[in-house]
Amino acid sequence: MTLILTGSPTRLGEDHFTTDNGLLAAVQGALPPEPRVLLVSAAPDDRSFTDYVLESMSACIRRSGIFPAAITMLDRRNAGRTPELVRDADWIILCGGHVPTQNRFLHEIGLRALLQDFEGLVMGCSAGSMNCADRVYSHPELPGEAADPLYRRWLEGLGLTTRRIVPHYDQVRYACVDGRRLFEDVAFPDSWRHAFYTFPDGGYILQRGGREALYGTAWEISNGTMRQISAENQVYTFMNVIFISPHFPQQYAHFCSSLRADGVNVLGIADAPYHELSDELRRALTDYYKVNSLEDYEEVYRAVAWFAHKYGRIDWIESNNEYWLEQDARLRTDFNVTTGIKSDAVGAIRNKSEMKKYYAAGGIPTARQIKVSEGKAKVKAFVKKTGYPVIAKPDNGMGASGTFKMHDDAELEAWFEAHTADAGAFVLEEFITGLLVSYDAIYNSKGEPIFENNTIFPTPIMDIVHANLETCYWTNKTVPAKLAAIGRRTVKAFGVKSRFVHLEFFQLDRDREGLGKKGDYVGLEVNMRPPGGYTPDMMNFAHSTDVYQIWADMVAFDEARKPQGDQYYCAYAGRRDGKTYRHSHEEVLARYKDALRMVERVPAALADDLCDVAYLARFRDKAEIDRFFAFVCEK
Repeated sequence: MTLILTGSPTRLGEDHFTTDNGLLAAVQGALPPEPRVLLVSAAPDDRSFTDYVLESMSACIRRSGIFPAAITMLDRRNAGRTPELVRDADWIILCGGHVPTQNRFLHEIGLRALLQDFEGLVMGCSAGSMNCADRVYSHPELPGEAADPLYRRWLEGLGLTTRRIVPHYDQVRYACVDGRRLFEDVAFPDSWRHAFYTFPDGGYILQRGGREALYGTAWEISNGTMRQISAENQVYTFMNVIFISPHFPQQYAHFCSSLRADGVNVLGIADAPYHELSDELRRALTDYYKVNSLEDYEEVYRAVAWFAHKYGRIDWIESNNEYWLEQDARLRTDFNVTTGIKSDAVGAIRNKSEMKKYYAAGGIPTARQIKVSEGKAKVKAFVKKTGYPVIAKPDNGMGASGTFKMHDDAELEAWFEAHTADAGAFVLEEFITGLLVSYDAIYNSKGEPIFENNTIFPTPIMDIVHANLETCYWTNKTVPAKLAAIGRRTVKAFGVKSRFVHLEFFQLDRDREGLGKKGDYVGLEVNMRPPGGYTPDMMNFAHSTDVYQIWADMVAFDEARKPQGDQYYCAYAGRRDGKTYRHSHEEVLARYKDALRMVERVPAALADDLCDVAYLARFRDKAEIDRFFAFVCEK
């Protein structure tokens, strides 16, 4: 099927299809020499209006140099023959009129199902274009509709596109309905988490081979604002983004809904049944492919191939999840997706031993390290130089999982005995004391930061996991200049572009030869994905912004369009099940009711790191953070 969405195929005041922006050529290119045309009425019970539309549209088509074998109007009079009329048509034109009236008729005649296998051209005009959407935005149009609280602005459509248009820009830009401005007072407020497209008559959206593009001057209305996205003789192409495992962590639905708000086709692949996805995620996804296992590369490959066949070229493949970094890179390589890390570069950001080379190239100090695969003798010689304690960690791993701290020769020997089969998969590092901090940022395709954040971890996650401690950490108001400088230098050294990054550093608590002075930063790990858990939400609360939207804007537009507001500190305090705390849950809520921004039951898969119940609060005064931690975690 070829789909064209327009307000009108004619320029205002003209009586033939415009040639501007290639519209007439696009129509002619999708038709056989003598097409059979089916017009679908927007006023099926108004015979005189329907007959007028049939006459005027027929004349317009012929004046445009198209000479159909037949032109038929589908309305109430021949609705019983709908399956036959659709089957015989080469070109279906959904006419303009009142959106809800046409919408009811389309459902009555079952047109959505009948179009599933239609191979010709479908063209929407005004209301007809609006009703092509999966979920139709039917803005108030007639007197009384804007003031009627029962008027339904959202309707089920034909499901041919995810694009929602506000047609006839030149005629309606300053229109009012019931004393309300159609744009500022109606469409703008309705556009939160949605995107509407508006353009003058003669402009159009073309969908062909699963790919959609907008031709001519147009504006996007989204999240309460309007911006121009294209001009005359320009083409704005909508993107196809495959999101791997969009349902976990649960907050990742926000990335998807933010992409959808930017007009992106969001194509999800996961192993969860569709009905188990959250309402937000189901609304955000253009399409969904369930696999039996995300670990099965061949199955995931087939899912990507299906989306490429259905929607055309894939622009992005992303999971924003460290666990899937290698698979994401392999998929990008196999499908030649150029907007992310490919297989030949993923080792530098996945393997701790490879990271060292890039740190060194960028002049970033790091702890000394040795691969355990070099043998026990060399490891012991290494430890003799660094002294105890030392840390063993998986070369290819994430978080604190699988890390071990050893304080003497006996513990080192015991570790070797316990890891006779897999010791070669580990690296050993000297232990550095200091404050664990992160530099979190979103970078555009030019390697420039469009958002930066600093988070402080007073107790390392490794200690929290191993000792079953409470998780307490906080997000800073600002990024210290020295940290921003070394963070940016690290990103440049690794050649990172178009990504969310989470870089971990130690801030030295004393002078260390070869590493720096007290207060300097030492590289620990690079993570080319957002920070885990609820940290993105903490960034939102701290900086009065939406990092999910900033990331989506980077993907769609290569820039940040979400501003920041007032700056705060945001603190995370976690409690563990099975422990008795001095202050009850209700007391915490009562004490910090004005500061709390989120209280969540943590998913079991994240509880080792983040505890079982999370309290997120924000403060203007840094001194409040320690008091908050003490109150929540006191036993």
